[in-house]
This record gives sequence, C-alpha cells and structure tokens, in this order.
Amino acid sequence: MTDSIPRYALSKGVARLRGDAFWGPLACLRYRDVEPPALPTPEWLRVRTIYGGICGSDIGTITLHASTTTTVFTSFPFTLGHENVGIISELGPETPEGFEVGQRVVIDPLLSYEQRGLENPDGLAVNHCAAYDLGDVAPGLMIGFCRDTGGSWSEEFVAHPSQVLPVPDELSDEEAVLAEPFAVSLHAVLQNMPGDDDTVLVIGGGVIGLCTIAALRGLGSKARIVTIARYGFQAEQAQRLGADVVLGKTRGKALEDKLVETFGARSLKPVLGPNLIVGGANVVFDCVGSPSSFEQAIRFAAAGGTVSLIGLAGKLDGIDWTPVWLNELTIRGAFAYGIEEWQGEQISTMALGLRLMAERKVDLAPLVTHRFKLDDYRQALATVTAKGNSGVIKAVFDFRE
Repeated sequence: MTDSIPRYALSKGVARLRGDAFWGPLACLRYRDVEPPALPTPEWLRVRTIYGGICGSDIGTITLHASTTTTVFTSFPFTLGHENVGIISELGPETPEGFEVGQRVVIDPLLSYEQRGLENPDGLAVNHCAAYDLGDVAPGLMIGFCRDTGGSWSEEFVAHPSQVLPVPDELSDEEAVLAEPFAVSLHAVLQNMPGDDDTVLVIGGGVIGLCTIAALRGLGSKARIVTIARYGFQAEQAQRLGADVVLGKTRGKALEDKLVETFGARSLKPVLGPNLIVGGANVVFDCVGSPSSFEQAIRFAAAGGTVSLIGLAGKLDGIDWTPVWLNELTIRGAFAYGIEEWQGEQISTMALGLRLMAERKVDLAPLVTHRFKLDDYRQALATVTAKGNSGVIKAVFDFRE
C-alpha cells in the first residue's frame, strides 16, 4: 500500500463508477516485487508464508473505507497481511533457543513494546502500547501495516521471537490461519464474559461474528446467543458453532420485530423517529462497525447492558445516543488481543485460541472457504467484497508450492 494522495483521490472518484477501482491501476494498492525485509535486529527471524488471511481490516484499508486516524501508527509503503501461518525459514544470529528452521508457526502480529526493543514503563497491557511509532521498527500497529516487517500477503516476512507461537500438530493450516481473528473475538469475549443466564446478541455473520460465537462456546459460556447473519451460508455456520437463534433473512422493520419477539422486549413508538426498545440483550457484540450496526447494538442492549465494539467502527454519523444514557449502557472497545487471565493462568490470547482449537473445543476449519494464489489478487478481492454472490467466509492467499 502507498500513501499517494493523488492515487487516493483518483481511486475514490473512479470507485463511484467501478468498485474494482480500489485494486486497479490507479489504486493505492499495488502489486509488485520488493526486496525481502531485513531482520530489524539480530533477535528477529524470518517466516515463509503458508497462508495469508484476507481480513476485513485489510479490505477497509484497500477500499479507503477505514478511518485515517491510525495512519499515524502506519509506515508506507507496507505489505498487507497480518493473519498468517508459516514456516520459520531463517534464524537471526541472536534468536533465542527454542526455535528451529522448518518449524510451523503462527505469528502474533502486534508490534508493542517488546517487539520494538522498548521498556513498558507504566506496565500497560501490550495492546495499550503508547509507542507504536517508536523503537527498532518503523511505525505500525502490527505486522502487515509496517514497512520494516513485511506482511503475510507475500512469500515471507519477519517477526520478533516474542511473537512466535508453535502450531500444535493436531491443527491444520486452515485452523492455524484463523488463530488471529479467533484471538480478536476471544479478547472481546473475555473482556465481557456473560453470565450463563444472560442473553447475548452477536451482530454480524462474518468471520469475527462467527469467531465470537465460537469463543463464547469454547470458553464454556451457556448464555443464550442470538445472532444476526445476513446470508444463509453465514447462518449455517453460526448454528454449527453454537448460536441458539439466528436471524437475518429479513431486514428493517421485519428484523426489528423478530428481535423484539426473540428478546421478549417491547417496541414503543415516539412522536418521530425509530421505536424505542425496552428490553434486549445483556451483552451485545457489534462485529460490523457500521453506523447501522452500532445503532442496532445500542437499541437492543438491555438496561445496564454492555456493548462491545469489535468491528472497526470509524466515523459513525447520525447516531441517536439516547439509549446509551437512558439505559446506562457500557460501551467498550476491543482492540486486537494481548495477555489474558484464564483459569488462574496468564496466557496470550492467540496461544489460548490455539489451545482451544487443539482441544477440539471449537472447529473453525470450515470457515476457510476460498484460497487464491497471490497473482490472482484481483479475483480474490472481488470475491471477498461480493460475499452474497461468492459465499466467502474466510479467503486466504495460498503460498504452498
């Protein structure tokens, strides 16, 4: 990706007529040969990619939909791709013991204090880093948004040893590449773990929504899970992963009526504007991040409830915040993953996800529905941005020979 302002403006304009302008010749996204990234310090190592996942945040970046706020923690030009599974292909001269060339791994892509060679003076959570623009590597929240590391949309990238997680032999590459999005959902659920008698609303049937259902069930939650999934193929996976009620074949007023009925809530008509919902879910996970999904989240959260923003919410215009103060809702963001407290143990979120998959608490492999060679990136992006027609859940770039 490049930060060319002319390309930004041109592709934005052309995209009004052609959606594929964002991966066309005028786009900020460019396909080209680049030199492999050097090891930033002697401790780092090199990973040969097996699969590089195509994430919603990648699509938001390519389509220039994501907020530009976090570009302060980005260094251009960068190679996309933070979802990954690969093989260690090179060790640095000072890589610690315990790592071997040929070892199958996933990489926690977060570029926090340790990866930057910095002290964490205030003992902050690793995903609350105040130094994403400092240290041994260029600015970047994570691998895939940093010019010095490369990304998994390439044959190889580099990683700090603290980021490396061995893949259990029991797991397929399809499961391993989902460790990162699964960790996103695990982190949000662990922040907002519902009681077994609670009702949960999961908005969105994409990978993060489905992984949120999987996280709830994998962690042992017995809460009632209601899910809004737009497409039938998403609904099937939501049910398989443990959702109790799946809605979404209808929209608008019909969907609202179904939600009211499902929650046993009441819908009251004001003089003007949308109905006020009395009752709802104890915990709502917004896995979309759009204005409509956020408004749906706060309207259908019960009094005293919590709304977790997992989707990459940016500028949400035209939102009526009345339900937030009227019902004393807690709105909580969820960024990436970190170190979790789970059953008396401190464990990285991605390591916990790998463990739950290896213990067969969840089965995520069926979520990988499409594989593409990097040369076919235009077809891949067209497929991912047309879910209703393609039936895609998770697409990956496949670097296997």
